Amino acid sequence: MSKRIALIFTLALPLFASAATLTISVTPTDKSTPLPCRIHLENSAGEAILPDTYPAFKTHFTCEGTATLSLPSGSYTYAIEKGPEFTRASGTVTLEDNTPAIISATLQRIANMAAEGWWSGDLHVHRPPEDIELLMRAEDLHIAPVITWWNKKNRWQDRPLPANPLVRFDGNRYYHLMAGEDERDGGAFNFFGLESPVDITAGERFYPCQVHYIPEARRRGAWVELEKPFWWDAPIGIGLGFVDSIGIANNHMWRHSMLDNEAWGRPRCHESSPAAHANGIWTQEIYYHVLNAGLRIPPSAGSASGVIPNAVGYNRVYVQLDEPLDYDAWWEGLRAGRSFVTNGPLLRVRADGELPGHVFRASANEPLIIPLMGQLDSNDPVSTVQIVKNGRVVQELPTDKFTDESAATTITFTESGWFLVRAIADVDHTFRFASTAPFYVEIGNTPRTVRRESVAFFLDWIDERNARIDVPEAQRRDIMNYHDKARAFWEGLLEGLVD
Repeated sequence: MSKRIALIFTLALPLFASAATLTISVTPTDKSTPLPCRIHLENSAGEAILPDTYPAFKTHFTCEGTATLSLPSGSYTYAIEKGPEFTRASGTVTLEDNTPAIISATLQRIANMAAEGWWSGDLHVHRPPEDIELLMRAEDLHIAPVITWWNKKNRWQDRPLPANPLVRFDGNRYYHLMAGEDERDGGAFNFFGLESPVDITAGERFYPCQVHYIPEARRRGAWVELEKPFWWDAPIGIGLGFVDSIGIANNHMWRHSMLDNEAWGRPRCHESSPAAHANGIWTQEIYYHVLNAGLRIPPSAGSASGVIPNAVGYNRVYVQLDEPLDYDAWWEGLRAGRSFVTNGPLLRVRADGELPGHVFRASANEPLIIPLMGQLDSNDPVSTVQIVKNGRVVQELPTDKFTDESAATTITFTESGWFLVRAIADVDHTFRFASTAPFYVEIGNTPRTVRRESVAFFLDWIDERNARIDVPEAQRRDIMNYHDKARAFWEGLLEGLVD
């Protein structure tokens, strides 16, 4: 693993008298200019300090690189961060009456992903639009659709729609003001790229069907994301062809812990060790079933900052572009799967020189041997890099063997399938990981292998979902119309399956 971490912070106590004031100064290694960043500051009782002079939420606040706070005397702990591409700073400071204190922190880059052509996005943002530019700069984030309409809430109900909902700033950062979310008993679907909201305000817990509003959104050009793969109506939306991306780095994954349940979703059927990894592993297993059903839907990522105590960009997806960042080209790259998702490790992988999303082809009866190489940078320790083939881990490589200088390993296919590379950080309190989008393999005249167990997995899921719906009969018939069409899709995959 390529890991380049340097951390410098000092505590200085000026000699002049003042009230109990704490000044925080954060700079890059050359100390040239203040560095926008996120600050987690807690008192001795473990309570987060959330000053109203800076954008703040739940556990942290954000500043342009300098913050001055008036605080009671006592001991405080702090952590200063700027997304996964910079080192972190942490420590303690004691404030005494009439004695100002200064924390000076220097954050160093461990990777410059944009310089490598990798551009980051967070597809689940609930923060106020007036704060979004600072929040993005503080996390070195480049793409952020901002959710401004959400079930019964609509920011635009009493104000005019923006003439252009897409905003570009700093030359290569973009946010879009018209993202929306329909979150009910069936789960959550997010909508991107619209010029105005879809009216979803009539939606109740079960009725209309969770996917009812998607056809209109798609007719208007929306990108539709299944926000998590374990939502109850996931096989309905996927089976009807309504899903453009699936959030596998999602808002159950928090910086300091995991939301240890599936909420409005299908409960996991196993536990994992450590326990904080169980939901993350279940999320990926479901996504692997989607791929094993022969479907090619790219993974995505979102943090739900503004609802969940994550920072903007904590869960993010990086898309590779061979040209300067363009908003539409970024989405095209995401659709093509030239991407990886992460909430920590920075995992860049090429297979025989190709990016994720590539389709390898070979004639029948000819084994296909594909060399893999890549680079991993991480603030957290990562012991191994895992190769996942058709849903199963087939290789684990020490990270020091995984570099961009030579092939770390090879993977062999004798039939059509898929593979990806993932890295899970060695932390027990949350699920911190990176995963490439899949690479695909087509051999002979069967370009996509569909596996019986994965189709059966989703058919059983639909049966479980149907049993949970408690509505009057007329509403149930309308909901079942969607469910029956989705079931017909999955049943149609049963022809010519392999076990």
